[in-house]
Amino acid sequence: MTAFFQWVGTMHPILQAVVVVIAFAVVVAVILLLVDIAPRKGAVYTWVRLAMCLLIPLAVMWVFNSYYWAMGVAVVVGALFFFLDYRSRDGAGYLIQLVAFMAPAMLLLLVGLILPSIQTMYASFLNSSGKEFVGLNNYIWIFTQSSGVSSVINSIIWVLLVPTVSTLVGLAYAVFIDRTRGEKIYKVLVFMPMAISFVGAGIIWRFMYEYRGKQYDQIGLLNQIVVWLGGEPQQWLLNQPWNTLFLIVVLIWVQTGFAMVVLSASIKGVPVELLEAAELDGASAWQRFWSVTVPAIRPALIVVLTTISIASLKVFDIVRTMTAGNYGTSVLANEMYTQFSKFEAGRSAALSVVLFILVLPIVIYNARQIKKQREIR
Repeated sequence: MTAFFQWVGTMHPILQAVVVVIAFAVVVAVILLLVDIAPRKGAVYTWVRLAMCLLIPLAVMWVFNSYYWAMGVAVVVGALFFFLDYRSRDGAGYLIQLVAFMAPAMLLLLVGLILPSIQTMYASFLNSSGKEFVGLNNYIWIFTQSSGVSSVINSIIWVLLVPTVSTLVGLAYAVFIDRTRGEKIYKVLVFMPMAISFVGAGIIWRFMYEYRGKQYDQIGLLNQIVVWLGGEPQQWLLNQPWNTLFLIVVLIWVQTGFAMVVLSASIKGVPVELLEAAELDGASAWQRFWSVTVPAIRPALIVVLTTISIASLKVFDIVRTMTAGNYGTSVLANEMYTQFSKFEAGRSAALSVVLFILVLPIVIYNARQIKKQREIR
């Protein structure tokens, strides 16, 4: 896309206007073609839809230069045209249609996701230049060097604390403000951090933890509060091992809003009859919550816990922005980037494989729970 605009920029202004008008006309023509052709019956229109399933993702990949955008568009377009073709032909050739329309998406997934994953696993057994097979040396380095071991331990600490605290705080907040006056305002205030990027959150909290010598005025809120209380300012991001916990607070702050919104919506879906029946049976508020509400919102709890767990394992922006992984705060994603920037491609690939192995059980557990819920329904 950039090359196209650069090419247009080299033309005479009149030619630029002509090219822009032609490009706009082509886009409009494609849209009209899709709107007019998509619902029609007949073998010709089926072939047109098949061509669109391939051409549209390729065009997206050319414009945005991204396999991921192309894969997403391929899945959406393939599913849409398959549905339209299935309806227009009254279900004829279901299997052939399914394979034909999903083939572009599967091909892009193979090229953009599966093959790179296999290449990364293979690269984890090679040296830094990728030319010599070194076996398990890269993995041995991870679990024998202090930087590798600390990154693994810190990632485990993140995945244990962040989902637990975020879910508990979000659940408590959702329960206490449920059907209260000003509920929407309270929810917006807690959910607002979700609208901030991890980099933005890291910068905000870096100012919160900012340190200056005791002879200077403090610009960090936390140190200013300490000074007001008669204490001395602390270097929060340098003192090990507490600095890791101060970084974890940032992700908890961001993810609590997500947990609160999902769990609040789930709580509102709990049948009132069940709660009233439990109250008539003499159950206390805590008993009603623990025996009725929690089992009813269990699917939402699983989704929240697994989603935040995966986000905790993949955390990079916060650590990179606030400490760059120094002072014993590095995690797997940050260490992977650090090793890659040092031209240690094999170690970087090995760290990514370790990260993938840690994420995999969470994904499998989530998929199994979703399958059980479907079976129950």
